Amino acid sequence: MSIFRKIRDDYNAAMNNDPALPRDLRGALEIIFCTPGFLAITCHRINHFLHKKLRIPIIPRFLSLIVRWWTGIEIHPGAEIGSGFFIDHGAGVVIGETAEIGDNVTLYQGVTLGGTGKDKGAKRHPTLGSNVFVGSGAKILGPIKVGDNTRIGANSVVLKDVPDNSTVTGMRARIVKMDGKRVDACSSYTGTDELRSSIIRMEEEIYLLKKEIRRLKGYKEERKETPAIEIEVCHK
Repeated sequence: MSIFRKIRDDYNAAMNNDPALPRDLRGALEIIFCTPGFLAITCHRINHFLHKKLRIPIIPRFLSLIVRWWTGIEIHPGAEIGSGFFIDHGAGVVIGETAEIGDNVTLYQGVTLGGTGKDKGAKRHPTLGSNVFVGSGAKILGPIKVGDNTRIGANSVVLKDVPDNSTVTGMRARIVKMDGKRVDACSSYTGTDELRSSIIRMEEEIYLLKKEIRRLKGYKEERKETPAIEIEVCHK
C-alpha cells in the first residue's frame, strides 16, 4: 500500500473516531492542522520511507525528534504501522523502533509500546494485530504479541502475549473477557513458569509456618538432614 493511501486511511480514521470534529471543511482543516495524532503519523510515514526504503541515516531520527517536540508523540522511524492508525490526544505516546502495528489500531494518550531493557537482538518491542484498542496510560512492553480485535484497558501493564478477541486490564494485565465472554475472576493471566514459582513460594511458606508452630508449642526439633526446601529458603 502506498504512503498516500495510508495517509488517506489515517485521515478517515481521525474523522470517524473523533466525535468532536464536524463533518465539513472546518473538520478537515482541524485534522490536517490541529490533530497531533494525524500530524505525527503523517510525518512518520515520510520518516519511515526515508529510514527503511532509502536507508538515509540520522536525518529521519532528527526529524522524529522535531515531531516529538511539536506533537508530544514519539514514533521511531523504524516502527511498522498499518493503515487507519489513530492516536487520540496523543501526549506522551511512545512507539519503539521494532514495534509492529496492524490496521485500524487506536491508541490514547500516554501509551507506551516499548522494551523491557532485558531483550536483546532484532525484536525488542511489541507487535499489535489489527483492530486493537489501547486505553490511556497503558504500557505494552517487550517482544510480545497482542492479537487482533483486542482491547487493552487504561493503565494496564502488559508483559505477555494476548490472544485474539480478548480484553485485558490491570496493573499486571489479566484477561477479563475472551470472545465476548467474561473470564472467571480466578483465572489469572500468567504463564506456566510463573504458576510454578507461585506454588514453590507457597510450599516454602507452609513449611516455615509449620516449623514456627512446632517451636511455639515447645516441640523439640529432631536432628536430621535439612530438607532441600529449607536450603533453598536459606539461600534466598
